[in-house]
Amino acid sequence: MTPDFAAEIATWQYPPPYDLNDMTGADPSFLASPESGFWALTGDGELLGFRSFGTDGRVPGYDYDESALDTGGGLRPDLTGRGLGAQAISAGLEFGQREFAPAAFRMTVAAVNVRAQRVILRLGFTLTASFLATTTGVRYQILVRPSGPPAGRRVH
Repeated sequence: MTPDFAAEIATWQYPPPYDLNDMTGADPSFLASPESGFWALTGDGELLGFRSFGTDGRVPGYDYDESALDTGGGLRPDLTGRGLGAQAISAGLEFGQREFAPAAFRMTVAAVNVRAQRVILRLGFTLTASFLATTTGVRYQILVRPSGPPAGRRVH
């Protein structure tokens, strides 16, 4: 994550109901720091989105454990709804597998984000829990998948 990419991400706003994922409250210097767990998702040198690995993917209100690596992310707002989610998430998971070699991946997704949930379920994740965030009262879903490619998917 470069400082310029982080500064751009900190301006991202999404239309309702996805606006709970707005990045306008993010500190660009934190996003760009190696300790943050944020990585830029790029194509031809252009910022397409980001993936995060670690505690940043957690939402207050759920009793997380260390059985899986938490991962989250987002696409640039003008790229959402174009069918790019599976490719972006898959690229992030492949990177996360190489970089961290976790036993499993865990994603926490707002229940209203049905679009993202469909993509994540198609990528082999299983819905394992649901909870209300203690900070906002928003309902979230916990989805988990063992690391590696989804069952039935061949990697070439």
